[in-house]
Amino acid sequence: MHAMLVAAKSEFPAGFRKRCQDMNLRKKVLALGAVLAMVAPQAEAASIFREFSYYTVSGKTAADLDKALSRSGPFLKKTGRHHPGAAEIRFDAKVRYGRAPGKDCKVQDVYVNVHAKVSLPRWKQRRKATPELALIWDTLVQDIRRHEESHIVIARSFASRMEREIRGLRSRPDCLVLRADIDKVTARLMEAHDKEQQRFDRVETINFEDRFARLLTYRMERAQQASK
Repeated sequence: MHAMLVAAKSEFPAGFRKRCQDMNLRKKVLALGAVLAMVAPQAEAASIFREFSYYTVSGKTAADLDKALSRSGPFLKKTGRHHPGAAEIRFDAKVRYGRAPGKDCKVQDVYVNVHAKVSLPRWKQRRKATPELALIWDTLVQDIRRHEESHIVIARSFASRMEREIRGLRSRPDCLVLRADIDKVTARLMEAHDKEQQRFDRVETINFEDRFARLLTYRMERAQQASK
């Protein structure tokens, strides 16, 4: 079994920073190592199965929401804290391999699917909020959702790559040797996947303020146009 935890940071934009310090968006990825077994069913290459859950936060100000997110969000054991958003990603990989009489052992079928459980916040007083605070909240939630979806897309790209590389393995006289080849490919790609997820989080953290400002400006302009 292979597991890893990665995190990304997010917070309210600069104008709210004094009232909303240390608001973190954490990405929890549990990348489960490929389960390699003798199986027959086929499935669509690198399919994604998403499951969403929502937790409720309550508050009338940005500071209230910050506290509610820190108190009610998903708990991440690695940090010992609650966080506004989380996603658990599991790789489900199955490989069928074997030999025909007088032939070498070869990979006969492989598929790798991605299962993602995403936890997002839901604001109880959203409909009664001021337009300004509602706009900021909606923008933040949109960015959280986009961030989590990006992690899922990264996982799918590695799932597809794993399928291709395992399918392309050369046949072996001994099935145990082929199984070892499969394990090596799986371990190498899972390590590369972990590093890519972490790299993505670092980039997201660095670019958050500029990205959030652009998103907020865009949504404000749309709201102004709609009110005309």
